[in-house]
Amino acid sequence: MLRIQAERLAGLQLDLEEYKASFQLTGPRLAAHAPTAVVLHPGPIIRGLELTAGVADGPQSAILEQITNGVAIRMAVVERALTSHETPGGKR
Repeated sequence: MLRIQAERLAGLQLDLEEYKASFQLTGPRLAAHAPTAVVLHPGPIIRGLELTAGVADGPQSAILEQITNGVAIRMAVVERALTSHETPGGKR
């Protein structure tokens, strides 16, 4: 899943019911189209709009793990970007 960025929707008139009917990840939609998929979402989740609570908290969801691991990954990337690392040949 991708997150809806509400700040980018400012001023737009959206029909939320139409959006949900077309794009919301629901249990039946997941079962019909990707019954063995692992559900990921970068957070924060807009429950009831992007996906249902049943999907977000369901057995196929790895959202909490993704969010938890994402913090550590971003910290490692920033550290790597800010720290000089030499390769075995002495090159940076």
